[in-house]
Amino acid sequence: MKTRLFVVSLITAMTLVSCKPQAGQDTYPMYTGHDLGVTWSTEKTTFRIWAPTADEIILRIYDQGHEGELIETFPLEKDRKGTWLLELEGNWKNRYYTFQARIGEDWNNEVPDPYAKAVGVNGNRGMIVDFCETDPEGWENDVRPHLQSPADIVIWEIHVRDFSIHPSSGSKYPGKFLAFTERGTKSPEGLPTMVDHLVELGITHVHLLPVYDFYTVDETRLDEPQFNWGYDPKNYNAPEGSYSTDPFDGRVRIKEFKQMVQALHNAGIRVIMDVVYNHMYDAVASPFEQLVPGYFFRRWEDGSFSDGAYCGNETASDKPMMRKFMIESLRHWANEYRIDGFRFDLMGLHDIETMNLIREEMDRIDPNIFLYGEGWTAGDTPLPLEDRAIKAHAARLDGVAVFSDDIRDGIRGHWYDEKDQGFMVGREGVKESIKFGVVASTKHPQIDYAAVNYSDAPYADNPLKTITYVTCHDNPVLWDKTVFTCLDCTKQDMLDIQKFANGIVLTAQGVAFLHAGEEIVRTKFGEHNSYNLPDSINQLVWTHKAEYYDVFEFYRDMVALRKNHPAFRMPTTEMIQKHLSFFDLEHPLVVGFHIGNNANGDNWKNIVVFYNADASRVEAELPEGEWRVVATKYEVNEKGVSTPGYNAAIASKVEIPSRSIMILVDSASI
Repeated sequence: MKTRLFVVSLITAMTLVSCKPQAGQDTYPMYTGHDLGVTWSTEKTTFRIWAPTADEIILRIYDQGHEGELIETFPLEKDRKGTWLLELEGNWKNRYYTFQARIGEDWNNEVPDPYAKAVGVNGNRGMIVDFCETDPEGWENDVRPHLQSPADIVIWEIHVRDFSIHPSSGSKYPGKFLAFTERGTKSPEGLPTMVDHLVELGITHVHLLPVYDFYTVDETRLDEPQFNWGYDPKNYNAPEGSYSTDPFDGRVRIKEFKQMVQALHNAGIRVIMDVVYNHMYDAVASPFEQLVPGYFFRRWEDGSFSDGAYCGNETASDKPMMRKFMIESLRHWANEYRIDGFRFDLMGLHDIETMNLIREEMDRIDPNIFLYGEGWTAGDTPLPLEDRAIKAHAARLDGVAVFSDDIRDGIRGHWYDEKDQGFMVGREGVKESIKFGVVASTKHPQIDYAAVNYSDAPYADNPLKTITYVTCHDNPVLWDKTVFTCLDCTKQDMLDIQKFANGIVLTAQGVAFLHAGEEIVRTKFGEHNSYNLPDSINQLVWTHKAEYYDVFEFYRDMVALRKNHPAFRMPTTEMIQKHLSFFDLEHPLVVGFHIGNNANGDNWKNIVVFYNADASRVEAELPEGEWRVVATKYEVNEKGVSTPGYNAAIASKVEIPSRSIMILVDSASI
C-alpha cells in the first residue's frame, strides 16, 4: 500500500471534483501506429500527438530546457485517428519543446508530450535527441546476464541515492546512477561496498526504486538536501535528472542510466525498474490531462477523480490508449535501456488484460524479463473487482508474480501495526501462514487454508507467481520491526532474528526478495514511511558491514546455498506437492518440512528444514537415516557445519537453536 503522497493528494482531489470527463470517450478513435511523440532524423523531426478532443495544438521550440529563448512556434495539423501531426524539415537535434492544446475557447498549459523520452531539467520540456549519441562505449556488446528460470531469481531492492550517498560507500558519484559503475570500492574497514558487495552477496537482480522522471526533487537545486522515493510520476519515459551529473542536459541522464545498466550487466546482475503507472503526482497538470482532458484517468460518476492509489488519482489502464501507452513505455525501457524486469506499484489498479498483453510484449523481447507487482489496491476503484490484477487473480495472470503479504506478515506481524508480533519473535497461531509461504501460495494437501492469515485458498497456480519476502521499502525495516515487537530481546536475540526472518525467505519456494541492507543490519530509526525523509534516515551505512559481518556472512552463504540447490526453487506446484512434505509438530513455534527424492534435480537426495521461533532450543525428531547439519544461525556450510554439537552425524533427534533455521541433509548426499 502507498500512502506517501496522501496529504498532497487530498488537497489535489478537492480541486478536481468539478472536472468532468468528456462525453463519448468510448468512441474516441484508437491510434495503432508506433510513432506517437517525437521521431528524429537528420533530415526532419516528426511530432505526432493523440488528442481527439483538441481544436488546435501548437508546438514551441526552445533553446534550453529551463528558461532560455523561444526559437519558434508551429501549428500541428489534424491527422488520422485522433492524432495531430507536424513535420519539421532540417536537423532539430538537442532543441527543447512543449505542446499546448486549445479545447473549445480555452488554451491549456504548455507541457511535454506524454510519450517524451528525453526531457530538460525538472521535466517541464521535452528534448529532441539522437539516442545513438547517448550510447556508452561498448553498448552494442551489452547482453542481459544469463537466467535459466525465474525460479533462480534473488532480488535486492534499493533506492539509487541510498546505495552510495553515505561517505563509507567509497563512491566518487554519491547518489548518482554512475555509482553503480564503480568497482573496487571499499568501506573504511576495507570491505567491498556497492556493486562489489552485491557480487559477493550473490543476488541476481537489483530492483531500483523509481528511476523515471519524478516530481518532488527540484533538479535546479541539487546543492540543497532533498529526498524522495519517486512514487510521484511526472514523465514516465525519461530517466530522473537528479541521479545524473547534469540534469540540465537531457542527454546526460540517458547516457548515465545506460552506463549503470551496462555496468550491472557486466557484473552478472540483471536490472529491475519499479514502475508507477497507476497514478501521477498531479493529474490535472499532467500532459495526459492537458492534451486529452477526462480520458486517461478514472473518475466516479460525479466526475471526481477516483483514488484507488490514495494519491489523488488513478490512471485507466483498461482504456485502449492508456493500455497502449503502458505497453509502449515498457517496450521503450526494455529495448532502449535493456531493463530486465518491472515491478508494478499497486498492480491491482491495472486490469488483467493489460497485464497479460504486457507479458506478451515482453516475451517478444526476452521471455526472462521478470514481471511482478503489488497484488492489491490502496483504496476503492471503479475498475470492476473481477478485472483487477490482484493476488486473488494470480492464476489469471500470465507470467506475472505477486507479493505474498501472507508470509510477510506471518513472519513479522501486521504491516501497519508496528507492535503486532509475528512468528519471528515467538507469536503463536501463525504456523499455517508460514507453511503457506513455504509452498509459495500454491495448493498443498497439508495446508489448512482456513488458518492462513489473509487467504482462505491458494492463489498461485505455480510458485513462480509468488514473491516471498519479509521486508521492502514500505513500513519498518526488519531491525526496527524487531525492536518494536521483541521488547525483552537482547541485541544478540535481535541479530538472531535478523538472520532467522530472511532465512525463512531463502529456504521457502517462490521468488526470493530482499530489502537492501538487511544483510548489514539496516535501521531507519523506527520510521515507517521514509519516502521524503533525509539521507540520515534512508542511507545505507557501509561501516555496518564490518560491525555485523557474521550477519552478512549468513545472508551471503544462504543465498549461495539457495542458488546451489534447486530443491529450494521448484518451478511447479506438482513438483512441490510431490517432493515437499511437512512434519506434524505439536510445538506451536516450530515448523519443519522434508524435501525428498532429489527434488528438481538436486544432488541432495533428502533435506530437512526446521524453523524454530522459540526463545529456547527445541528438540525435534528426524526421519529415519543419518543426517548432517549444513546450516544454523551460527554457520552455513554445505559440507557440514563445524559448530560444536552440530558437526557430527545425527541419527534420530536434533536440538534446534533458538530463533533460527536449521537445515540437515542425509549424510550420503554430502
